Amino acid sequence: MKTIIIDGESLTLEQISSLKNQNVNVKLSTKASSNMKKSHNAVGQILASGDIVYGINTGFGALSSKTIDKTKLIELQRNLIRSHACAVGERMSPEHVLMMMLIRVNSIAKGFSGARVELVQLIIDMINNRIAPEVPRIGSLGASGDLAPLSHMALGIIGEGKSNVQSTEGNWIITDAKDALVAAGLQPTCLEAKEGLSLINGTSQMCTYLTESILNCEKLIFSADASVACSIESIKGSASPFDKRIHLVRPQIGQSISAARILGLLQNSKIMESHKNCDRIQDSYSFRCAPQVHGPMIDTIKESRRILEIEINSATDNPLIFVDDSEIDVISGGNFHGQALAIVSDTLAVNCHEIGSISERRTNQILDPDWSNQNAFLAQNEGLESGLMILQYVSAAVLAEMNLLANSVTTTNIPVSLGKEDHVSMGATGSYRLLQQTKFLSLILANEFICSSVALDNISEPASDSVSKIHDWIRETVPPLMGDRAFSIETENLASKILDGLLCNIFEE
Repeated sequence: MKTIIIDGESLTLEQISSLKNQNVNVKLSTKASSNMKKSHNAVGQILASGDIVYGINTGFGALSSKTIDKTKLIELQRNLIRSHACAVGERMSPEHVLMMMLIRVNSIAKGFSGARVELVQLIIDMINNRIAPEVPRIGSLGASGDLAPLSHMALGIIGEGKSNVQSTEGNWIITDAKDALVAAGLQPTCLEAKEGLSLINGTSQMCTYLTESILNCEKLIFSADASVACSIESIKGSASPFDKRIHLVRPQIGQSISAARILGLLQNSKIMESHKNCDRIQDSYSFRCAPQVHGPMIDTIKESRRILEIEINSATDNPLIFVDDSEIDVISGGNFHGQALAIVSDTLAVNCHEIGSISERRTNQILDPDWSNQNAFLAQNEGLESGLMILQYVSAAVLAEMNLLANSVTTTNIPVSLGKEDHVSMGATGSYRLLQQTKFLSLILANEFICSSVALDNISEPASDSVSKIHDWIRETVPPLMGDRAFSIETENLASKILDGLLCNIFEE
C-alpha cells in the first residue's frame, strides 16, 4: 500500500495520478494539522469580535456587501454549496474526482483557509474509501476557482447528491452520497464559517486535468522521438540531421534533447550501413526537422510541470487568513485565477497538434513508394489489396479534430457576477481540452508506429537494437500484415499502451 502524506508543500503529479489505483492511502501530516488549527481558530476569533469580514460573515461575489447574522452562518455555507452546484455535461470520471479532492485538501492543508482539521480528514477518509461525489464536468470559468464542479464535490461531503463508490473488484457503483458515507463508517459534515468557500474557491479541477495531460505529454514526446527513429529506418533515411554539432550551434534545450534521443535510438543500425552511398541527398522536413519541431514541446512540458507543481502546493482560495503571533489578517486577493494554467494548456495543445501534424506527414512518406521503395501503402498485392492506405486517412481525420482543439481557450473572456468578476481564464475548459488532445495524439503516433513496423518487416537488414526493441514491442499488440484487415482496435490498443507509458518502460528494464 502506497502512502501519500498531505502537508500542503510536497504533493507531486505522480502522487495525484496514482489515485487511479486502489492501493493508495492518504494521511494528513501533523504539521498541516497544526497550521490548519491556527487559521481555524482565527476564524473563531473574528466571529467572537463581531467584525465583518468577507467570506466569513458576508455574502459572496457581487453580494459581498451583504452582512450575514452569526446565527445564519452554517445555513450560509450550505446555501453556497447548493446554489453553486449547477454544473452540466458529462460526469467527471470518479478517478478524476478523487484526484481533485486530493488537490483541494492539499491546498487547504497549508493552513490559510480557515477550515477545520476534521473537514479535511473527512475528505481524506472519503478518498481512502474510494468515495467520489458525482460531478458534472462543465461549469468552471477558471477564475473564482472551479466553483460549480467543486460545489458538486462539496455536496457529497455534506451528504447530498450522489456519489460513486468503488468496490474491491474495481467497479464503480453510484449511490446516495449520505448512504456512501454511512456505509464507510463516516458521517456528513455541517460546514462552518468560511469552509464552503474554502472547498469551492480553488483551481483543483484545472489542476486535475492538467496533471494527467502533462504526464501524458511526457510519454507522448518520448514516443514521438521513438516513432521518428522507426520511421527513418523504414524509409532508409539519414541520421545526419541528428548530428550533435548541428544542435550545438543552435543550442535550444528541447531540440538538443530530441536530436540526441533519436540519434541514440538509431545506433548500430545495419539498415543505415546498407544505404550509406545511396543517391538520396536529403530526407523531407518531417524527418530531418523532427528535433526542431519536437523540441519546443519538450521545453514547454518542463516549464508546465514547474508551474503545476507550484500550483498543486499553493493556497488558491479567497480570502486567505494569515496568523502571525496574535495578529490576524484576512486578505482578499486572486489566487483562484487560473491564468497560468490556462496559458499552459493552450500552449501544450498547440504543441500536441504540431507533433501530430509532423507524425501524419511521416506516415504518408512511409506509404509512398517514392520514399519507401516499397509497394504503395505497403500492400502485399497492390491493387487487389489496399494495405495501410486508410491509416493515413484516419490520422488526417484525427489531426482535423486536433486542429479545432488547438485554438486558444484563454482568449475567451466573459465577465460574470454583475461585472465584478470581469476577467476569467477558462482554464478548466483549456485543461480538459488538452487531455483530449493528448489522446488524439496517441492515435496518430500509433498509426505511424504500425506503418513503420510493417515497412521494417519488408527490409532484409536488421534495424538498430533500439528500433528492433520497439518493433518487437509493437508486435505484441499488432501482428504482421499478411493481407488486408481492420486496424481500429489495434490502433486504439497501441495508443492506450503509449499513454500508459509501456513504450517508455521497455527502455527502463
